[in-house]
Amino acid sequence: MEGNKLFVGNLSFASSEGELEQLFAEHGTVKSVKIIANKGFGFVEMSTSQEAETAQESLHSSVFGGRNINVSEAKPMKPRTDTGFKKY
Repeated sequence: MEGNKLFVGNLSFASSEGELEQLFAEHGTVKSVKIIANKGFGFVEMSTSQEAETAQESLHSSVFGGRNINVSEAKPMKPRTDTGFKKY
């Protein structure tokens, strides 16, 4: 694994960032947690790529909040070219 940021999918909408941080803290130092509201996914940044890899291997397909979560390495955001606004 190259990076230390993980994508966490299939989250329950009732999941909190604090709960997610506690789950991942069992596998290393968590630098940041961000759940995208009403989307069912979020991102967890670990201190090192080794910690991220360990967390991914341990938590992928595990049950959290009553759902099997998906954990994978986060991909960089693609630059947005069309914002939907017309230039006049």
